[in-house]
Amino acid sequence: MIPTTLAEIAATTGGRLDAGATPGTVVHAAVVADSRQAVPGGMFVAVPGQHVDGHDFAAEAVRAGAVAVLAERPVGVPAVVADDSVEALGRLARAAVDRLNADVVGVTGSSGKTTTKDLLVQVLAARGPVAGPPGSYNTEVGVPLTVLTADERTRTVVVEMGARGVGHIARLCRIAPPQVGIVLNVGSAHLGEFGDQETTARAKAELVDALPEAGTAVLNADDPMVQRMANRTRARVLFVGEAAGADIRAENVALDAAGRAGFTLATPSGAAPVSLGLVGEHQVANALATAGAALALGLDPDVVAEQLTKARGLSRWRMEVTDRPDGVTVVNDAYNANPESMRAALKALAAMARGRRTWAVLGEMRELGDASAAEHDAVGRLAVRLDINRLVAVGEAARPVHLGAAHEGSWGEEAAWVPDVGAALALLRAQLRPGDVVLVKASRAAGMERLAEALLREVAG
Repeated sequence: MIPTTLAEIAATTGGRLDAGATPGTVVHAAVVADSRQAVPGGMFVAVPGQHVDGHDFAAEAVRAGAVAVLAERPVGVPAVVADDSVEALGRLARAAVDRLNADVVGVTGSSGKTTTKDLLVQVLAARGPVAGPPGSYNTEVGVPLTVLTADERTRTVVVEMGARGVGHIARLCRIAPPQVGIVLNVGSAHLGEFGDQETTARAKAELVDALPEAGTAVLNADDPMVQRMANRTRARVLFVGEAAGADIRAENVALDAAGRAGFTLATPSGAAPVSLGLVGEHQVANALATAGAALALGLDPDVVAEQLTKARGLSRWRMEVTDRPDGVTVVNDAYNANPESMRAALKALAAMARGRRTWAVLGEMRELGDASAAEHDAVGRLAVRLDINRLVAVGEAARPVHLGAAHEGSWGEEAAWVPDVGAALALLRAQLRPGDVVLVKASRAAGMERLAEALLREVAG
Protein backbone atom coordinates (compact mmCIF):
# COMPACT_ATOMS: atom_id res chain seq x y z
CA MET A 1 0.00 0.00 0.00
CA ILE A 2 1.10 3.58 -0.59
CA PRO A 3 1.80 4.90 2.93
CA THR A 4 -1.27 6.83 4.10
CA THR A 5 -2.01 8.54 7.41
CA LEU A 6 -5.11 7.84 9.43
CA ALA A 7 -6.08 11.49 8.96
CA GLU A 8 -5.97 10.99 5.18
CA ILE A 9 -7.96 7.75 5.46
CA ALA A 10 -10.61 9.47 7.59
CA ALA A 11 -10.89 12.34 5.12
CA THR A 12 -11.13 9.97 2.14
CA THR A 13 -13.73 7.68 3.71
CA GLY A 14 -15.78 10.30 5.50
CA GLY A 15 -14.95 8.65 8.80
CA ARG A 16 -13.73 9.85 12.19
CA LEU A 17 -10.84 8.76 14.38
CA ASP A 18 -11.77 6.79 17.49
CA ALA A 19 -10.26 5.13 20.58
CA GLY A 20 -6.88 6.79 20.53
CA ALA A 21 -6.24 6.68 16.79
CA THR A 22 -3.79 9.47 16.04
CA PRO A 23 -3.98 11.50 12.82
CA GLY A 24 -0.29 11.06 11.97
CA THR A 25 -0.20 7.26 12.31
CA VAL A 26 0.77 5.77 8.94
CA VAL A 27 -0.72 2.64 7.37
CA HIS A 28 2.09 1.26 5.21
CA ALA A 29 1.43 -2.49 5.07
CA ALA A 30 -1.40 -4.77 4.00
CA VAL A 31 -5.05 -3.81 4.32
CA VAL A 32 -6.99 -7.01 5.08
CA ALA A 33 -10.54 -8.13 5.86
CA ASP A 34 -9.44 -11.29 7.71
CA SER A 35 -7.97 -10.63 11.14
CA ARG A 36 -5.75 -13.71 10.79
CA GLN A 37 -3.95 -11.95 7.94
CA ALA A 38 -3.28 -8.73 9.87
CA VAL A 39 0.36 -7.60 9.87
CA PRO A 40 2.38 -4.90 11.63
CA GLY A 41 1.80 -1.52 10.03
CA GLY A 42 -1.37 -2.63 8.25
CA MET A 43 -5.08 -2.02 8.64
CA PHE A 44 -7.98 -4.37 9.33
CA VAL A 45 -11.37 -3.75 7.70
CA ALA A 46 -14.25 -4.92 9.89
CA VAL A 47 -16.91 -6.24 7.52
CA PRO A 48 -20.24 -7.36 8.98
CA GLY A 49 -21.36 -10.67 7.46
CA GLN A 50 -24.28 -13.07 7.61
CA HIS A 51 -22.49 -15.49 9.92
CA VAL A 52 -19.45 -13.62 11.24
CA ASP A 53 -19.04 -9.94 12.12
CA GLY A 54 -15.53 -8.62 11.54
CA HIS A 55 -15.98 -6.10 14.34
CA ASP A 56 -15.69 -8.97 16.81
CA PHE A 57 -12.10 -9.56 15.67
CA ALA A 58 -10.84 -5.97 15.73
CA ALA A 59 -8.80 -6.36 18.92
CA GLU A 60 -7.23 -9.55 17.58
CA ALA A 61 -6.09 -7.70 14.44
CA VAL A 62 -4.53 -4.90 16.48
CA ARG A 63 -2.71 -7.42 18.67
CA ALA A 64 -1.26 -8.86 15.45
CA GLY A 65 0.16 -5.44 14.58
CA ALA A 66 -2.55 -3.60 12.64
CA VAL A 67 -2.24 0.10 13.48
CA ALA A 68 -5.98 0.70 13.14
CA VAL A 69 -9.33 -0.75 12.12
CA LEU A 70 -11.74 0.57 9.49
CA ALA A 71 -15.09 -0.03 11.14
CA GLU A 72 -18.76 0.95 11.28
CA ARG A 73 -18.85 1.40 15.05
CA PRO A 74 -16.37 1.87 17.89
CA VAL A 75 -14.45 -1.34 18.56
CA GLY A 76 -12.37 -0.40 21.60
CA VAL A 77 -9.10 -0.12 19.64
CA PRO A 78 -7.74 2.62 17.36
CA ALA A 79 -10.13 2.93 14.44
CA VAL A 80 -11.48 5.02 11.61
CA VAL A 81 -15.25 4.77 12.05
CA ALA A 82 -17.38 5.31 8.93
CA ASP A 83 -21.04 4.73 8.14
CA ASP A 84 -20.37 1.67 5.94
CA SER A 85 -17.03 -0.11 6.10
CA VAL A 86 -17.36 -1.70 2.65
CA GLU A 87 -18.26 1.60 1.00
CA ALA A 88 -15.41 3.26 2.90
CA LEU A 89 -12.99 0.59 1.71
CA GLY A 90 -14.07 1.25 -1.87
CA ARG A 91 -13.48 4.99 -1.48
CA LEU A 92 -10.05 4.33 0.02
CA ALA A 93 -9.15 2.07 -2.91
CA ARG A 94 -10.33 4.62 -5.48
CA ALA A 95 -8.16 7.28 -3.86
CA ALA A 96 -5.22 4.88 -4.05
CA VAL A 97 -5.83 4.22 -7.76
CA ASP A 98 -5.80 7.95 -8.43
CA ARG A 99 -2.35 8.16 -6.79
CA LEU A 100 -0.85 5.24 -8.71
CA ASN A 101 1.16 5.40 -11.90
CA ALA A 102 -0.27 2.11 -13.05
CA ASP A 103 -2.63 0.66 -15.65
CA VAL A 104 -5.69 -1.21 -14.38
CA VAL A 105 -6.66 -4.38 -16.26
CA GLY A 106 -10.12 -5.71 -15.47
CA VAL A 107 -11.25 -9.23 -16.37
CA THR A 108 -14.73 -10.71 -16.22
CA GLY A 109 -16.68 -13.62 -17.68
CA SER A 110 -18.87 -16.51 -16.62
CA SER A 111 -15.87 -18.83 -16.35
CA GLY A 112 -12.09 -18.60 -16.55
CA LYS A 113 -11.70 -15.30 -14.67
CA THR A 114 -9.32 -16.53 -11.99
CA THR A 115 -7.12 -18.55 -14.36
CA THR A 116 -6.89 -15.57 -16.73
CA LYS A 117 -6.09 -13.31 -13.81
CA ASP A 118 -3.26 -15.66 -12.85
CA LEU A 119 -1.92 -15.62 -16.42
CA LEU A 120 -2.13 -11.82 -16.58
CA VAL A 121 -0.15 -11.41 -13.36
CA GLN A 122 2.64 -13.60 -14.74
CA VAL A 123 2.71 -12.29 -18.32
CA LEU A 124 2.46 -8.60 -17.41
CA ALA A 125 5.36 -8.97 -14.97
CA ALA A 126 7.50 -8.49 -18.07
CA ARG A 127 6.60 -4.77 -18.05
CA GLY A 128 7.23 -4.24 -14.32
CA PRO A 129 5.72 -4.96 -10.88
CA VAL A 130 2.14 -6.25 -10.94
CA ALA A 131 -0.50 -6.14 -8.21
CA GLY A 132 -3.08 -8.92 -8.48
CA PRO A 133 -5.50 -10.74 -6.22
CA PRO A 134 -4.86 -14.03 -4.48
CA GLY A 135 -7.57 -16.53 -5.38
CA SER A 136 -10.95 -15.11 -6.45
CA TYR A 137 -10.94 -11.63 -4.92
CA ASN A 138 -13.64 -10.37 -7.29
CA THR A 139 -16.21 -8.65 -5.05
CA GLU A 140 -16.80 -5.19 -3.59
CA VAL A 141 -14.41 -6.26 -0.81
CA GLY A 142 -11.89 -8.23 -2.85
CA VAL A 143 -11.36 -5.63 -5.59
CA PRO A 144 -10.43 -2.79 -3.20
CA LEU A 145 -8.15 -5.10 -1.23
CA THR A 146 -6.40 -5.98 -4.50
CA VAL A 147 -5.95 -2.33 -5.42
CA LEU A 148 -4.53 -1.52 -1.99
CA THR A 149 -1.69 -4.03 -2.47
CA ALA A 150 -0.21 -1.71 -5.12
CA ASP A 151 2.46 0.85 -4.33
CA GLU A 152 4.54 3.50 -6.08
CA ARG A 153 6.48 0.89 -8.05
CA THR A 154 3.44 -0.91 -9.46
CA ARG A 155 3.04 -0.76 -13.25
CA THR A 156 -0.11 -2.87 -13.60
CA VAL A 157 -3.04 -3.68 -11.35
CA VAL A 158 -4.96 -6.81 -12.40
CA VAL A 159 -8.53 -6.87 -11.09
CA GLU A 160 -10.90 -9.82 -11.34
CA MET A 161 -14.51 -8.63 -11.50
CA GLY A 162 -17.42 -10.86 -10.57
CA ALA A 163 -21.12 -10.08 -10.59
CA ARG A 164 -24.26 -11.47 -9.03
CA GLY A 165 -26.51 -8.88 -10.59
CA VAL A 166 -26.72 -5.92 -12.94
CA GLY A 167 -24.76 -2.94 -11.61
CA HIS A 168 -22.17 -4.91 -9.67
CA ILE A 169 -19.36 -4.62 -12.24
CA ALA A 170 -20.17 -0.95 -12.83
CA ARG A 171 -19.60 -0.40 -9.11
CA LEU A 172 -16.27 -2.23 -9.23
CA CYS A 173 -15.22 -0.12 -12.22
CA ARG A 174 -15.88 3.05 -10.22
CA ILE A 175 -13.51 1.72 -7.55
CA ALA A 176 -10.82 0.63 -10.05
CA PRO A 177 -11.36 2.36 -13.43
CA PRO A 178 -9.86 0.03 -16.07
CA GLN A 179 -7.65 0.98 -19.01
CA VAL A 180 -8.00 -2.53 -20.43
CA GLY A 181 -11.15 -4.62 -20.04
CA ILE A 182 -11.36 -8.33 -20.87
CA VAL A 183 -14.68 -10.16 -21.33
CA LEU A 184 -14.06 -13.89 -21.62
CA ASN A 185 -17.51 -15.37 -22.18
CA VAL A 186 -21.19 -15.26 -21.29
CA GLY A 187 -22.29 -18.62 -19.94
CA SER A 188 -24.74 -20.25 -17.59
CA ALA A 189 -23.07 -19.45 -14.27
CA HIS A 190 -25.46 -17.77 -11.80
CA LEU A 191 -28.51 -18.23 -14.05
CA GLY A 192 -30.46 -18.64 -10.85
CA GLU A 193 -29.60 -15.04 -10.00
CA PHE A 194 -29.45 -13.38 -13.43
CA GLY A 195 -32.42 -15.24 -14.87
CA ASP A 196 -31.14 -15.52 -18.44
CA GLN A 197 -27.99 -15.12 -20.51
CA GLU A 198 -29.06 -11.76 -21.92
CA THR A 199 -29.11 -10.29 -18.41
CA THR A 200 -25.75 -11.95 -17.71
CA ALA A 201 -24.35 -10.33 -20.86
CA ARG A 202 -25.68 -6.93 -19.82
CA ALA A 203 -23.94 -7.27 -16.46
CA LYS A 204 -20.62 -8.36 -17.99
CA ALA A 205 -20.77 -5.54 -20.57
CA GLU A 206 -20.54 -2.99 -17.77
CA LEU A 207 -16.78 -3.51 -17.90
CA VAL A 208 -16.75 -2.52 -21.57
CA ASP A 209 -18.99 0.47 -20.85
CA ALA A 210 -16.51 1.78 -18.28
CA LEU A 211 -13.50 1.91 -20.60
CA PRO A 212 -12.15 5.32 -21.63
CA GLU A 213 -11.71 6.27 -25.26
CA ALA A 214 -7.96 5.69 -24.91
CA GLY A 215 -8.54 2.23 -23.43
CA THR A 216 -8.83 -1.22 -24.99
CA ALA A 217 -11.62 -3.80 -24.89
CA VAL A 218 -10.35 -7.37 -25.32
CA LEU A 219 -13.34 -9.42 -26.49
CA ASN A 220 -13.79 -13.11 -27.24
CA ALA A 221 -14.53 -13.36 -30.97
CA ASP A 222 -15.73 -16.95 -30.51
CA ASP A 223 -18.63 -15.93 -28.24
CA PRO A 224 -21.39 -14.07 -30.15
CA MET A 225 -22.74 -12.40 -27.00
CA VAL A 226 -19.30 -11.04 -26.16
CA GLN A 227 -18.60 -10.06 -29.75
CA ARG A 228 -21.67 -7.80 -29.77
CA MET A 229 -20.25 -5.80 -26.84
CA ALA A 230 -17.93 -4.04 -29.31
CA ASN A 231 -20.84 -1.72 -30.12
CA ARG A 232 -20.97 -0.47 -26.53
CA THR A 233 -17.54 1.08 -26.17
CA ARG A 234 -15.60 4.12 -27.32
CA ALA A 235 -12.38 2.24 -26.68
CA ARG A 236 -10.30 0.35 -29.19
CA VAL A 237 -11.50 -3.23 -29.62
CA LEU A 238 -9.23 -6.26 -29.93
CA PHE A 239 -10.98 -9.49 -30.85
CA VAL A 240 -9.26 -12.67 -29.67
CA GLY A 241 -10.10 -16.26 -30.49
CA GLU A 242 -9.75 -19.04 -33.01
CA ALA A 243 -12.17 -17.37 -35.46
CA ALA A 244 -10.58 -16.28 -38.72
CA GLY A 245 -11.63 -12.67 -38.16
CA ALA A 246 -10.00 -12.33 -34.74
CA ASP A 247 -7.18 -9.80 -34.39
CA ILE A 248 -5.25 -12.17 -32.13
CA ARG A 249 -5.68 -15.84 -32.94
CA ALA A 250 -4.60 -19.29 -31.90
CA GLU A 251 -3.53 -21.39 -34.88
CA ASN A 252 -2.47 -25.04 -35.06
CA VAL A 253 -3.84 -25.89 -31.61
CA ALA A 254 -2.74 -29.32 -30.38
CA LEU A 255 -2.76 -31.11 -27.02
CA ASP A 256 0.17 -33.04 -25.61
CA ALA A 257 -0.08 -36.33 -23.70
CA ALA A 258 -0.83 -34.44 -20.47
CA GLY A 259 -3.70 -32.50 -22.05
CA ARG A 260 -1.77 -29.21 -22.27
CA ALA A 261 -2.30 -27.04 -25.33
CA GLY A 262 0.31 -25.74 -27.71
CA PHE A 263 -0.48 -23.27 -30.46
CA THR A 264 0.84 -20.48 -32.63
CA LEU A 265 0.01 -17.03 -31.30
CA ALA A 266 -0.87 -15.01 -34.42
CA THR A 267 -1.00 -11.22 -34.03
CA PRO A 268 -0.86 -8.18 -36.33
CA SER A 269 2.73 -7.71 -35.10
CA GLY A 270 3.91 -11.23 -35.80
CA ALA A 271 3.54 -14.83 -34.68
CA ALA A 272 5.19 -16.89 -31.93
CA PRO A 273 4.83 -20.43 -30.53
CA VAL A 274 3.18 -21.04 -27.15
CA SER A 275 3.23 -24.22 -25.04
CA LEU A 276 0.89 -23.82 -22.09
CA GLY A 277 1.62 -25.39 -18.73
CA LEU A 278 -2.11 -25.53 -17.93
CA VAL A 279 -4.32 -28.54 -18.61
CA GLY A 280 -7.21 -28.32 -21.05
CA GLU A 281 -7.89 -26.92 -24.51
CA HIS A 282 -10.17 -24.31 -22.92
CA GLN A 283 -7.05 -22.63 -21.52
CA VAL A 284 -6.27 -21.41 -25.04
CA ALA A 285 -9.08 -18.85 -24.78
CA ASN A 286 -7.74 -17.62 -21.44
CA ALA A 287 -4.24 -17.35 -22.91
CA LEU A 288 -5.49 -15.38 -25.92
CA ALA A 289 -7.34 -12.93 -23.69
CA THR A 290 -4.16 -12.48 -21.69
CA ALA A 291 -2.17 -11.94 -24.87
CA GLY A 292 -4.65 -9.31 -26.03
CA ALA A 293 -4.23 -7.30 -22.84
CA ALA A 294 -0.45 -7.66 -22.87
CA LEU A 295 -0.18 -6.54 -26.50
CA ALA A 296 -2.49 -3.60 -25.80
CA LEU A 297 -0.10 -2.52 -23.03
CA GLY A 298 2.91 -2.61 -25.33
CA LEU A 299 4.52 -6.03 -24.96
CA ASP A 300 5.90 -7.73 -28.09
CA PRO A 301 4.40 -11.03 -29.31
CA ASP A 302 7.63 -12.92 -28.64
CA VAL A 303 7.70 -11.72 -25.03
CA VAL A 304 4.01 -12.54 -24.56
CA ALA A 305 4.49 -16.05 -25.96
CA GLU A 306 7.52 -16.65 -23.76
CA GLN A 307 5.68 -15.48 -20.64
CA LEU A 308 2.62 -17.59 -21.45
CA THR A 309 4.82 -20.64 -21.88
CA LYS A 310 6.48 -20.05 -18.50
CA ALA A 311 3.19 -19.36 -16.68
CA ARG A 312 1.69 -21.87 -14.29
CA GLY A 313 -1.54 -22.15 -12.32
CA LEU A 314 -1.39 -20.02 -9.19
CA SER A 315 -4.81 -20.65 -7.61
CA ARG A 316 -5.74 -23.88 -5.86
CA TRP A 317 -8.21 -26.53 -7.02
CA ARG A 318 -8.35 -25.41 -10.65
CA MET A 319 -7.31 -28.29 -12.92
CA GLU A 320 -4.62 -29.09 -10.36
CA VAL A 321 -2.93 -32.26 -11.64
CA THR A 322 -1.06 -34.54 -9.22
CA ASP A 323 0.39 -38.00 -9.90
CA ARG A 324 0.19 -40.44 -7.00
CA PRO A 325 3.08 -42.83 -6.34
CA ASP A 326 0.90 -45.72 -7.48
CA GLY A 327 0.36 -44.16 -10.93
CA VAL A 328 -3.13 -42.74 -10.36
CA THR A 329 -3.48 -39.15 -11.61
CA VAL A 330 -5.84 -36.88 -9.64
CA VAL A 331 -7.19 -33.74 -11.33
CA ASN A 332 -8.57 -31.45 -8.63
CA ASP A 333 -10.90 -28.92 -10.29
CA ALA A 334 -13.18 -28.61 -7.29
CA TYR A 335 -13.04 -24.85 -6.73
CA ASN A 336 -16.16 -24.15 -8.76
CA ALA A 337 -18.35 -25.47 -11.54
CA ASN A 338 -20.87 -24.30 -14.11
CA PRO A 339 -22.02 -26.00 -17.32
CA GLU A 340 -19.29 -24.41 -19.44
CA SER A 341 -16.42 -25.20 -17.08
CA MET A 342 -17.80 -28.71 -16.51
CA ARG A 343 -17.80 -29.39 -20.25
CA ALA A 344 -14.28 -28.03 -20.57
CA ALA A 345 -13.02 -30.19 -17.71
CA LEU A 346 -14.59 -33.35 -19.16
CA LYS A 347 -13.02 -32.65 -22.55
CA ALA A 348 -9.65 -32.16 -20.84
CA LEU A 349 -10.11 -35.47 -19.02
CA ALA A 350 -10.86 -37.23 -22.31
CA ALA A 351 -7.74 -35.70 -23.86
CA MET A 352 -5.63 -36.98 -20.97
CA ALA A 353 -6.82 -40.56 -21.39
CA ARG A 354 -4.33 -41.82 -24.00
CA GLY A 355 -5.28 -45.42 -23.24
CA ARG A 356 -5.71 -44.87 -19.50
CA ARG A 357 -8.99 -45.44 -17.66
CA THR A 358 -10.79 -42.17 -16.89
CA TRP A 359 -13.06 -41.31 -13.96
CA ALA A 360 -15.31 -38.25 -13.72
CA VAL A 361 -16.36 -37.71 -10.11
CA LEU A 362 -18.85 -34.86 -10.28
CA GLY A 363 -20.90 -32.97 -7.74
CA GLU A 364 -23.52 -30.27 -7.91
CA MET A 365 -23.36 -27.13 -10.05
CA ARG A 366 -24.99 -24.41 -7.96
CA GLU A 367 -27.05 -21.33 -8.88
CA LEU A 368 -28.55 -22.64 -12.13
CA GLY A 369 -32.16 -21.97 -11.18
CA ASP A 370 -34.80 -23.68 -13.29
CA ALA A 371 -32.12 -24.95 -15.70
CA SER A 372 -30.42 -27.04 -13.00
CA ALA A 373 -31.88 -30.47 -13.76
CA ALA A 374 -31.43 -30.14 -17.52
CA GLU A 375 -27.85 -28.87 -17.22
CA HIS A 376 -26.83 -31.68 -14.86
CA ASP A 377 -28.47 -34.22 -17.17
CA ALA A 378 -26.54 -32.78 -20.12
CA VAL A 379 -23.24 -33.18 -18.26
CA GLY A 380 -23.92 -36.88 -17.71
CA ARG A 381 -24.75 -37.36 -21.37
CA LEU A 382 -21.59 -35.56 -22.43
CA ALA A 383 -19.48 -37.89 -20.27
CA VAL A 384 -20.87 -40.81 -22.28
CA ARG A 385 -20.27 -39.12 -25.62
CA LEU A 386 -16.68 -38.34 -24.64
CA ASP A 387 -16.16 -42.00 -23.78
CA ILE A 388 -15.28 -41.34 -20.14
CA ASN A 389 -14.90 -44.81 -18.62
CA ARG A 390 -16.46 -44.31 -15.19
CA LEU A 391 -18.79 -41.64 -13.84
CA VAL A 392 -19.57 -41.03 -10.17
CA ALA A 393 -22.24 -38.45 -9.32
CA VAL A 394 -21.99 -37.20 -5.74
CA GLY A 395 -24.90 -35.79 -3.76
CA GLU A 396 -28.64 -35.55 -4.27
CA ALA A 397 -28.45 -32.47 -6.51
CA ALA A 398 -26.04 -34.31 -8.83
CA ARG A 399 -28.36 -37.28 -9.29
CA PRO A 400 -29.47 -36.01 -12.76
CA VAL A 401 -25.84 -36.37 -13.90
CA HIS A 402 -26.09 -40.10 -13.25
CA LEU A 403 -29.52 -40.35 -14.84
CA GLY A 404 -28.39 -38.47 -17.95
CA ALA A 405 -25.43 -40.82 -18.42
CA ALA A 406 -27.61 -43.89 -17.92
CA HIS A 407 -30.16 -42.69 -20.47
CA GLU A 408 -27.55 -41.63 -23.02
CA GLY A 409 -25.49 -44.79 -22.93
CA SER A 410 -27.63 -47.39 -21.21
CA TRP A 411 -24.80 -47.54 -18.68
CA GLY A 412 -24.77 -50.04 -15.87
CA GLU A 413 -21.76 -50.25 -13.58
CA GLU A 414 -19.98 -47.55 -15.63
CA ALA A 415 -22.06 -44.93 -13.81
CA ALA A 416 -22.85 -44.67 -10.11
CA TRP A 417 -24.60 -42.29 -7.78
CA VAL A 418 -23.42 -41.88 -4.18
CA PRO A 419 -24.91 -39.68 -1.45
CA ASP A 420 -21.79 -37.88 -0.23
CA VAL A 421 -18.04 -37.41 -0.36
CA GLY A 422 -17.40 -40.24 2.08
CA ALA A 423 -19.26 -42.72 -0.07
CA ALA A 424 -17.41 -41.52 -3.17
CA LEU A 425 -14.08 -42.02 -1.41
CA ALA A 426 -15.02 -45.54 -0.38
CA LEU A 427 -16.00 -46.42 -3.96
CA LEU A 428 -12.77 -45.03 -5.37
CA ARG A 429 -10.64 -46.77 -2.77
CA ALA A 430 -12.19 -50.06 -3.79
CA GLN A 431 -12.01 -49.62 -7.55
CA LEU A 432 -9.11 -47.34 -8.52
CA ARG A 433 -6.15 -49.04 -10.13
CA PRO A 434 -2.70 -47.80 -11.21
CA GLY A 435 -2.81 -45.63 -14.32
CA ASP A 436 -6.34 -44.30 -13.77
CA VAL A 437 -7.05 -40.57 -14.26
CA VAL A 438 -9.61 -39.10 -11.83
CA LEU A 439 -11.31 -35.73 -12.35
CA VAL A 440 -12.97 -34.26 -9.24
CA LYS A 441 -15.24 -31.29 -9.94
CA ALA A 442 -18.23 -29.46 -8.44
CA SER A 443 -19.29 -26.07 -7.18
CA ARG A 444 -17.28 -24.88 -4.20
CA ALA A 445 -20.09 -25.40 -1.71
CA ALA A 446 -20.11 -29.13 -2.45
CA GLY A 447 -16.75 -29.53 -0.69
CA MET A 448 -15.38 -31.92 -3.28
CA GLU A 449 -11.84 -30.69 -2.70
CA ARG A 450 -11.95 -32.88 0.42
CA LEU A 451 -12.30 -35.90 -1.81
CA ALA A 452 -9.38 -34.94 -4.02
CA GLU A 453 -7.18 -34.20 -1.02
CA ALA A 454 -8.14 -37.50 0.64
CA LEU A 455 -7.24 -39.42 -2.52
CA LEU A 456 -3.77 -37.84 -2.43
CA ARG A 457 -3.22 -37.91 1.32
CA GLU A 458 -3.85 -41.58 1.96
CA VAL A 459 -1.29 -42.71 -0.60
CA ALA A 460 1.26 -40.06 0.32
CA GLY A 461 0.88 -40.95 3.99
